[in-house]
Amino acid sequence: MTSRLPAKARTIPAEPEQYGLGRSLTATILRLPRHAAALCFLSAAVFIAMTVMEFFYFRQLSGGLPSLDMRYLGFTPDEGMAWLTALGRRGGETILVWHYLTFDLLFPALLSLTLMSLVLATGRRLQNFRELPGQVQSIFALVLVLPYTLVDYAQNIVVARLLSDFLSANPDSLSFASALIVTKFALLAIPAVVIAAFWLVGQRR
Repeated sequence: MTSRLPAKARTIPAEPEQYGLGRSLTATILRLPRHAAALCFLSAAVFIAMTVMEFFYFRQLSGGLPSLDMRYLGFTPDEGMAWLTALGRRGGETILVWHYLTFDLLFPALLSLTLMSLVLATGRRLQNFRELPGQVQSIFALVLVLPYTLVDYAQNIVVARLLSDFLSANPDSLSFASALIVTKFALLAIPAVVIAAFWLVGQRR
């Protein structure tokens, strides 16, 4: 007598969810407009705190000279060296700790999230933008803002190195820092202009 064993069911290995990370990122970005007001408030609060530190503390350390971050049109190597010299090692360490390792470590990311939330919030007031797939909307917001984010952090790293190691300050490194600062503000203007344009068009319609 032969016993029949039930046939073993064929097991198919579960395939990893494709584009799982991309979908998660898209969903996170698309939820940002819900928190636009809170993000705007936090960005404004951090910006005000940095501005107060700049005008009431950092400029006292540098003899009234504005920080490199405040020089929207850039600076010459001589101007950058004059700022570093006026600060001295102790002043440079103070700005490094109380600006680049605290407020400005958070601010670029916070501002980037705020800008993306505003791009999506104002864009969705327009029918053509609202009808785009969610993934396209999220990519559009990310592409507009991400270049600014990367350049801002790169600039922070370069200036922080100048403050922590005065020997690294030379015409080339100072010119590079100046170029990054100018580029940062130019890239920041792009999403700001898009947000303003979306808002104006939405108001007219």
